[in-house]
Amino acid sequence: MDWLTATACEQGRGIMAGLVSPVDLTDAYLDAVERHPDRDLIFARLTPERARSEAIAAHDRAKSGLRRGLLDGVAISWKDNIDSAGVATEGGSALLKGRTPDTDAAVLVNAERAGLGCLGKTHMTELAFSGLGVNPMTATPPNALDPALAPGGSSSGSAVSVALGLAAASIGSDTGGSIRLPSAWNGLVGFKPTPGAVPMRGVLPLCARFDVAGPLARSVEDCAQLFAAITGGRAPDLADAEPGRLRLLVLDGAPFQDAREAPVTAFEEAVEQLGKAGVQIARAAPDCVAEALSLSTTLFAPEAYGTWSAHIEDAPEAMYPPILSRFRAGRDVSAPEYVAGWITLDRLRAIWADAVSGFDAVILPTAPNLPPDREALLKDGEYFATENLLTLRNTRIGNLLGLPAISLPTARPACGIMAMGAAGDDLRLLRVARAMEVALSD
Repeated sequence: MDWLTATACEQGRGIMAGLVSPVDLTDAYLDAVERHPDRDLIFARLTPERARSEAIAAHDRAKSGLRRGLLDGVAISWKDNIDSAGVATEGGSALLKGRTPDTDAAVLVNAERAGLGCLGKTHMTELAFSGLGVNPMTATPPNALDPALAPGGSSSGSAVSVALGLAAASIGSDTGGSIRLPSAWNGLVGFKPTPGAVPMRGVLPLCARFDVAGPLARSVEDCAQLFAAITGGRAPDLADAEPGRLRLLVLDGAPFQDAREAPVTAFEEAVEQLGKAGVQIARAAPDCVAEALSLSTTLFAPEAYGTWSAHIEDAPEAMYPPILSRFRAGRDVSAPEYVAGWITLDRLRAIWADAVSGFDAVILPTAPNLPPDREALLKDGEYFATENLLTLRNTRIGNLLGLPAISLPTARPACGIMAMGAAGDDLRLLRVARAMEVALSD
């Protein structure tokens, strides 16, 4: 077995069985990163001393029969907006260059308690405010499927590090699609939990009411185990996840407007495969979705700008102009508009919950487009802006409605299928996703 491209859970079972050592695994990953020609485009900084220390401790626990769980001894990467004590955490922004926290983020503390190792911090888009993954101010990781394409963001380096076999998994964050988009565009599984399900102390905010940390990995099982690790909870039992028990709703309407042919074809082929596996499929287009999407500008930009305005206006020249424009758009929304927007969104969330209550999950294409050429994005600011908004359109539905959501790969490269569950029912969604994964792998 190639342990570097094995799932995190396969590695954990290998450690448990004595087939591989946490120290050997960690050293192999660190060596692979050092030898990779794009390492500086993927990792903002490595933490080899910490990783090796954690691996030695995990090795000793395994030898003593004291392993802390399935993932004890597995080494993962971390998005550079998640605080790590004594190591710079800069949020992909020149504005925060040299920012070094004194303590680990809560999710990192919880992960270490579960025995996970920290390989280092991965590059990301500026302050997490783009779904494309392109960052000319720090670094743009290469798309793992085609280095000429955008990697997806904002957890760009997280996804690429896993897809290229430089980490067993990664922890990123998602405000409008930042876990699911790079996962889809790099052939991974990406899970966005319900906001509030994961402790966010020590994670740099973008829009605190939408922000949530979560895993990017090679399988649904990995995501379930990592979710348990970063929350300090228990992973769901996925053993009895069967497609024939599922009732799924295809979300028609808004997710398909202006969508490109390839992701739509990939999605419909996946839906057909799910149907053949015994999944009951229905289709609907609730009006509340388009209305919720219309609130995006009213709700995201004001909170993002309010969070970072002091830093931004102190050195606006240190930002990529299209990202700077996105932040400054928040100045144009009045306080009454913002408050009214949240009142409307709360009403729409209740309407949505009633409309889909009879289904196990709602499914749609993760992104309505394929990853664009990254050089074309950098040459044309207007193209960057319009393509970014299209890229984020489908994933934002889950964020606006306050739902857990997960992206799975389809048979076509860079095309994901997304499932959204009921707010707060993260474990059930992971079981649904595992059943979908079984059906789509047959």
